[in-house]
This record gives sequence, C-alpha cells and structure tokens, in this order.
Amino acid sequence: MSRYLGSLAVVLASILWGTTGTVATFAPSLSSLFIGAVAMGIGGILQCVLAVPKIINERDLLTQYSYFLIVGAIAVMIYPLAFYSSMRLSGVTIGTVVSIGSAPILSAIIEYVNGDFRLTKRWLIGATFGILGMILLSFSENNLTTVQNNHIIIGVLLGLIAGFTYALYSWSARQLMLKGISTKSAMGATFGCGGVLLIPIMVLTGFGVCDSLTNMTVCVYIALVPMFVGYLCYGFGLSKISASTATTITLLEPVIAAVLAILVVGETLPLMGCIGIFFILICLALITIDINK
Repeated sequence: MSRYLGSLAVVLASILWGTTGTVATFAPSLSSLFIGAVAMGIGGILQCVLAVPKIINERDLLTQYSYFLIVGAIAVMIYPLAFYSSMRLSGVTIGTVVSIGSAPILSAIIEYVNGDFRLTKRWLIGATFGILGMILLSFSENNLTTVQNNHIIIGVLLGLIAGFTYALYSWSARQLMLKGISTKSAMGATFGCGGVLLIPIMVLTGFGVCDSLTNMTVCVYIALVPMFVGYLCYGFGLSKISASTATTITLLEPVIAAVLAILVVGETLPLMGCIGIFFILICLALITIDINK
C-alpha cells in the first residue's frame, strides 16, 4: 500500500510540474534564469523552513552524510536554470519532454554506477526507444510559438543537463533517506541549500518582475504550487519508492506539458515530433515494468 501511495504522490507532483512551462510563457519579458531561480529557490527555501525542526534534530546525520547533501544542493541549483532555459529555447513541449524524458535513463545509469541497479534487456530496449524519441524531437521541424531564435539543439542540450541534474538530486535525496534521515530533513536540507545558492541568480536577473501583475502572479504560482506543493508530494513519494521509479513516473509531466502547450500556448508538432513523444512513452512503459519487477 505504501508503494502505491508513493506512486500516487509522484503522479500528483508530475501533474503540477506539467503546468510550469505553459504558465511561464505568460511572462515572456522575464529571464528564464530568473523564473527558474525563483521557482526552485523560493520553493526550496519554503521546504527548508517547514523542515527546520527535523533538520535540527537530525543535524548530526546530515553532517555525517554531507557529501550527498552537497551534491544534491548543487544539482538543485543547476536544474531549474537548465530546464527553463531549455523550454525558452526549444519550446515547452520539446524542452519538457527532453528534460524529464531523459531523467529515468540517467537516473538508472547513476544507480547502476553505484551498484544499486541491474541493467536488463528490457531496460536497454526501453532506453533505446527513449533516446530515439528525443533525437526525433530534436530534429523535427516545428512551428512553436515559444521558441527563441529557433535554437532547438541548444535547448535540447540544456534539457539533457536538466535531466541529469534532476536524476542526480533525486538520487542524492533518496540516499539521505536510506541513511535514516527523514523525508522532511532530506528534502528540506537539499532544496533549502540549493535555494540559497539560487539567490544570487534571482538578484542578478530579476529585472522586470514588478512591471506587471502577470509577471508577479507567474512567479508566485510557480514557486508555491508546482515547486513547493509539488516537491512535498515528490519527497513523500521518494520515501516510498526508488529514485529511478519516481523519475520514470514523472514522464507523465511532459505529456501534461505537451497537451497544455498545444491547447493553451498554440504550439504544434509535426509527425516526426509526435512519433518521438510516442517512443518516449514506450520507453516509460518498458522501464517502469522493468524496475518494478
């Protein structure tokens, strides 16, 4: 039952995260770096504040395993900068699909390197479909209204960086939990430290945030709903299921993002791009079956 509750919590987090790209398009005058820094920075600091009593009680364990905390915090700092820049350069659909679609593969590789995961034939087939899907997406000619200067390849590369750092902080937080640290402490400390690292980015790139009510609303929504509430759900899920399972379930996020981008933003994808998304969904199915055996 606990694994099902954990999976449902990650599903809810994925749905909330899937709204971020579309919401961010309503504030085109704001830097993608600023939006990313505000989203993860404020959301992370709020998580930390909520977890302060637990963090104080478990400070000795956190100090003992500070390596995982440092790695996770740095990954948390890099992830939103790469993710939101990827969506700004390649479009909401491609940026989200590549960023989140690559995470399960990269997460499993991280776990494999650390001896926590065994590669199987089914996983390799699934990973192949995922890689092919991302390649098709990357090279599909598109008519995306949110693309800046059509820098799709750069956006895809940034998406891969986002996917790697997403997988890395998920793995780091999970390792802290496996060492006996509570979910609140592990997530609060990791995201709080990452949020503090993002403060200089907020200060340096925050021009225009007060120019309109829309800009302020976008920042408040992204920080409080997908990032704060979403990551509370994700943290609960990580305490019940493995990082590779959690990151695989979050492949639901790009599906939500793609639907919203098409219905709300007006993005379109040609046949090649649609096939790419279909291949990534096949990857999701195969890898999910494999890691839950």
